[in-house]
Amino acid sequence: MANAEKYLDLPLEDIIGDRFGRYSKYIIQERALPDARDGLKPVQRRILYAMHHEGNVADKPFRKSAKTVGNVIGNYHPHGDTSVYDAMVRLSQDWKVRNVLVEMHGNNGSVDGDPPAAMRYTEARLSPIASELLKDIDKNTVDFTPNFDDTQEEPVVLPALFPGLLVNGSTGISAGYATEIPPHHLGEVIDAVTMQIDHPECSVDELMTVIKGPDFPTGGIIQGLEGIKQAYQTGKGKIVVRAKTDIEELRGGRQQIVITEIPYEVNKANLVKRMDELRIDKKVDGISEVRDETDRTGLRVVIELKKEADSEGVLNFLFKNTDLQISYNFNMVAIHNRTPQLMGLKSLIDAYVQHQREVVTNRSKYELKKAQDRQHVVEGLIKAISVLDEVIATIRSSKDKKDAKQNLIQQFDFTEPQAEAIVTLQLYRLTNTDVHSLQKESEELEKSIQELLSILNSDRKLFSVIKKELARVKKTYADDRRSVIEAEISEIKINLEVMIPSEDVVVSVTKEGYVKRTSPRSYAASNGEPPGMKETDRVLRTFQANTTNTLLVFTNKGNYLHIPVHELPDIRWKDAGQHVTNIVSIDRDEFIVDSMVIDEFKTNEFIVFFTKNGMVKRTELENYKAQRYSKPLMALKLKKDDELVDVYITDCQKDVFIATRNGYGLWYEEEEISVVGQRAAGVKAINLKDGDYVVSGFVKEKEVKAQMVLITNRGAVKKMRLENEFEKTSRAKRGVVMLRELKSNPHRIVKVVHVKENEIVKIQSEKGLEEMIDPSQLRPADRYSNGSFMIDETQAGQVTSVWTTKKEENE
Repeated sequence: MANAEKYLDLPLEDIIGDRFGRYSKYIIQERALPDARDGLKPVQRRILYAMHHEGNVADKPFRKSAKTVGNVIGNYHPHGDTSVYDAMVRLSQDWKVRNVLVEMHGNNGSVDGDPPAAMRYTEARLSPIASELLKDIDKNTVDFTPNFDDTQEEPVVLPALFPGLLVNGSTGISAGYATEIPPHHLGEVIDAVTMQIDHPECSVDELMTVIKGPDFPTGGIIQGLEGIKQAYQTGKGKIVVRAKTDIEELRGGRQQIVITEIPYEVNKANLVKRMDELRIDKKVDGISEVRDETDRTGLRVVIELKKEADSEGVLNFLFKNTDLQISYNFNMVAIHNRTPQLMGLKSLIDAYVQHQREVVTNRSKYELKKAQDRQHVVEGLIKAISVLDEVIATIRSSKDKKDAKQNLIQQFDFTEPQAEAIVTLQLYRLTNTDVHSLQKESEELEKSIQELLSILNSDRKLFSVIKKELARVKKTYADDRRSVIEAEISEIKINLEVMIPSEDVVVSVTKEGYVKRTSPRSYAASNGEPPGMKETDRVLRTFQANTTNTLLVFTNKGNYLHIPVHELPDIRWKDAGQHVTNIVSIDRDEFIVDSMVIDEFKTNEFIVFFTKNGMVKRTELENYKAQRYSKPLMALKLKKDDELVDVYITDCQKDVFIATRNGYGLWYEEEEISVVGQRAAGVKAINLKDGDYVVSGFVKEKEVKAQMVLITNRGAVKKMRLENEFEKTSRAKRGVVMLRELKSNPHRIVKVVHVKENEIVKIQSEKGLEEMIDPSQLRPADRYSNGSFMIDETQAGQVTSVWTTKKEENE
């Protein structure tokens, strides 16, 4: 029981919550996020301070990186050596930071993502501009805090004589916060700071007249001024960064795309690999070779194109599908007043200006005290030289240094520091010239004291000092801008021909829904035999097509499937195709009515739909061009139990004919059908009697005389000439009768087909009997006959389906 008091009974969630809260606070404040004042994370600040403290600076020789890393770990940063070395390497990579803070000898990695050499092989020192971040750190400019083992002190923040956060940017992820601040141009940032000092109320728009936007070390083209402006106002915004590319002409009419700058933080080796994979996988047509020709003179990636290739199209495809173009999202989070904050441009500059104000004030106070102390000593020395003989006599008569100082203080009213300076004075200083130099020094000190006092007493003077320092840094270190800024984000339009090699193919669609594309060679080798399919199946359509075309498949439920021909499975002619549900899923009870291959979605072409319940619809073909086609799309709106019966493509110059089950036929012009949108239901096509429904609808050329073959359920067939037997009327009428009505077992129409010269009609009965009818062998009949019987209804059953095929396919 004696030990019981040592243990606390606490809920686990409280303990975990408390510990995770502490951990989060630590990594937010002291690991992953930069300080708004000097733009550095703690590990970076410790590396720079350790190198500065050890004198490992730009005007001294390089020093082994391992020595610096050990120094940082031993004195300031008690973490893994890898993390310290990685941070140090990043500060030296001129494709990661806009102005490198560490100069490194040896392999410090590459833009291809190669790792740097181990720290025992590389050497490093501070760059000249890094010293500007640390300048005057020994003049009490910033606060110091004890290091992890209390053996020495480290700075809380660096004096930072230029705005490091905006110049080099920052990226990091902590708990609940992440930061993404892009690098900027040193000269522009300094101009913006100067503008805000002069006009504290200036707007973001005014600041953007000098600070155009980010300036990535890797160059590239930045698009989207609106995104930049939004980021500068709120801290969050989106821009597009794309590679700098040129199209060069080669001999023989060929071209090549040359990339000389890539987007920020993009791994070049991965980018080249990805582009080559697109070529190998034939995702893009027209690339013959991708080469990385980068050398010591600069970055250069060459994409050699095939002859006749569309260079702009290929480039657009690469912009869309590779890291040749990336989105960059600003998320300007920094630690300000010990708290993570999302900051806009004005607040970032303001944080820096307030920091500089403190730095200059602290430095001025330090230098003032030093000048005043020295002035006091100089006054003592001048006074001592004026009574030199007495002073010497007093010192000579003293026992020791302490006694001499005491005697000087008592006899001549010198202060302790003055007496110390006199007794440590070297004899050569007693010459006549030294009095003059002391008086001159006293005057200069007085001038310096007045200057420092004026800085401390006047904000205007203090800010002019800050601006002067910034102007010096700009003059010394600013270089040319690397990234180009464009106001608008370019829309990427990809030409289908670029992605797909243009190949001629044969497309087949069967009644049961099996589709495929076949090479003309495989088709030719079949010697006109039908394609591979189930015994119960039949070919619905065969098309001569191209891989750049689109197959539209229409179903009885009024849906359509938009299938690019190149996405159809490539299968030999004698093998069965793939069911359409493997490409786009359709319902179990849904079946294909018809299909068509579209070369181009033209504005002057229309699709006409006929439905079972007597509706007709005409819609512009271009409405059926789909961007997303992974699901069935609505071709027309069907009411209740209605179904799609027939579908045709027209040019607005045709006639339409509609036939019903009970034997009514109606003929009128296509113009009577008003043009409606893709999702509309259409208009009434024919006035149906109760119990009647539409079995056929077709379109025909106005001037061409049409032959129709009518097939009844009892197996009777007759041929009619449309122009002889019917009168052209108008839409939504009842139509005229095409059969003679019988009292018992009347004929009902299964289908009326419009046959062309080289076509034959096939019929199929309930019991699977198939019969072929050559319309040229039939005599024309009038509307009042019931035709001739082609099958015996008692033996074969009633006719269930009718279709037309080309003569040569059945020879």
